[in-house]
Parts: sequence; C-alpha cells; structure tokens
Amino acid sequence: MNVLVVGGAGYIGSHCVRLLAQTGHRPVVLDNLVYGHRRAVAAAIPFYEIGLGDETAVEALLAKEHIDLVMHFAAFCYVGESVTDPLKYYLNNVAATLHLLKAIVAARVTKFVFSSTCATYGVPGALPLVETMAQHPINPYGQTKLDVENALRAVAQAHGLSFAAFRYFNAAGAAEDGTIGEDHEPETHLIPLAIDAALGRRPRLQLFGTDYPTPDGTCLRDYVHVDDLGRAHIAVFDRLATPGASLFYNLGTGRPTSNREVIRAVEQISGRKVPLIEAPRRAGDPPALYADAALAQRELGWKVKFGDIDSIVATAWQWHSTHRDGFGDRAR
Repeated sequence: MNVLVVGGAGYIGSHCVRLLAQTGHRPVVLDNLVYGHRRAVAAAIPFYEIGLGDETAVEALLAKEHIDLVMHFAAFCYVGESVTDPLKYYLNNVAATLHLLKAIVAARVTKFVFSSTCATYGVPGALPLVETMAQHPINPYGQTKLDVENALRAVAQAHGLSFAAFRYFNAAGAAEDGTIGEDHEPETHLIPLAIDAALGRRPRLQLFGTDYPTPDGTCLRDYVHVDDLGRAHIAVFDRLATPGASLFYNLGTGRPTSNREVIRAVEQISGRKVPLIEAPRRAGDPPALYADAALAQRELGWKVKFGDIDSIVATAWQWHSTHRDGFGDRAR
C-alpha cells in the first residue's frame, strides 16, 4: 500500500518508515521537523514538510501520492511540559489531528493508524493494564491522546473510517544495524540518559524515587522495542479492511523492568559505570505500569522480537555510542 507516515521523521515514525519499505509497502513522509530529523528518512522516500493545519495541502498530498492508509505519529509528548503549557498540547495533539482527519475524509482515505499511549489510563487500579480498563488521564498529554481516540470513534461512525489506536508503553531501543535511533532535545527517557551518563556526556543520571513499593524501590515500567512497535502497525493492515473498524491495542512486553534494572543493563552492555544521584519521586509517577498485550498477540499475530531489557539496551548502546550528536542536525 501507499502509506502516509505523519511524523515519519520522528523516533518511532522513522523506524516504521524503514519497516514499511522493507516489507514491500511504499511509505511517504509528512513531517514539519519541529522535533523530527530529515536525516532519519532515506533520501529516496518522498518527503513533505507540511503543517497539518494546511488542510488543502494535506488533501492534495493524499491525492497526489494515491495514499491508501495514514499512520499518525506526530505529537508533542513531554508530560511535564503538557502540565505547564496545556494549550500547546491541545493545539498540536488535538486540533492539528482534527485538521488531518478533515483532509483524510475529504480525500476519501479510509484507513488510519494512530499512535496513542498508556498515559490515557492514568494511575491504574490493577495490573497488568488491559484495553477495557477505565481511562482517566492525569496530565494533559494523556488527555489529548484520549481526546483523539474519542474523535476517531466518532469519525468512524459518521464516515466509515477504519482505525487502530495503539497504546504504547515505554518505546526504547534503536535499529538493529545502528543507523537510526533516538535523538530528542531535550532527552527525558531513562535508557539514553543512562547511556549518556555512562559515556560521560552528562555528569550523572538522576534516579527519581527509590522508596516505591517495588522489589528494589524504583519504578517499574514496560519497555518495548521501537521496531516491535512498528511491526504491530503493519500487522494491523488486514483488520482495517472492514469499514468503520474501531480497534484498540496495548503494545508492551508485559515484563516490568525497574529503573535500577535498566541501569544495571546499561552498565553490563557498555562495560562502564553509570554515575547517578538519587532524587525524590517525581509528581505523577505511578509505582508500576505494564501491559497485557494478549489482544494484539491474538488478533494480529504480533510477537516481540526484543523480549528483555538487555536486548533492547544493546541496540540503544550501538546507536548512542556511535552517534555522539545523534543525527547531527541541530545544536546540542
């Protein structure tokens, strides 16, 4: 299929673009490059630097490239910033997506895959998280993703759009060949921060919270490899053939990993010590979050290739240790 990847120069989007090309599909990338990297996308892949607010341009692109399906990864995703600047998140994550959906309906594109998040659940009452649990986000970032999920339900009912919303847990890792990976500014994810500390690129890693009711006192999270996420996005294509299909899937390994276990994995893979300083808990950090991904496994035949934290960290180390400046396209 011809697949428009919105946010295709970003972290997860760029990895999915590569997988699409490798599996015989034709990806087309739309990215405004606010956070994306042009160098993350192969030069041979059609690339459009367009804002989603320009519905006319987006609709023309959909027609010109004969797009069959749209994947939407473009979003602001810093939880703390969403609390201090909620309007930025509602305008970008919700309003811009509504413009995109208007263009899609006008262009008569009928298949849509949305990058959602486990943050839509809020603080879980039970674990592991399943798709039928109540969704009560505790920050504007999670709320904006839930707002889009609800908009998709309405558009599916009104216009027959078939969609899948994937609720990610902690995306991590890099391409196996080490050519693309994670490059955020600012960086907030634990694995790249720990690797940077091991490499001496930052003086120390801050370990937030050591008194949680967990085996080693630190948060438990579900780390899922970025390429495993991409494989799920492609595996759902056949299920979108039914008009009006409304599909929701958790994407995680179901294996909780503590912050200290992540640090130990980085030290083991790198052969270096991670200097750290213990800090108080961050507001809004639940003690544990991990997925029940049985629905995606059963309905999509989805299986993770990187099932343990060591294999995930190994790919991240290969990328970060050989790309000091990431993609090298912005001041760091």
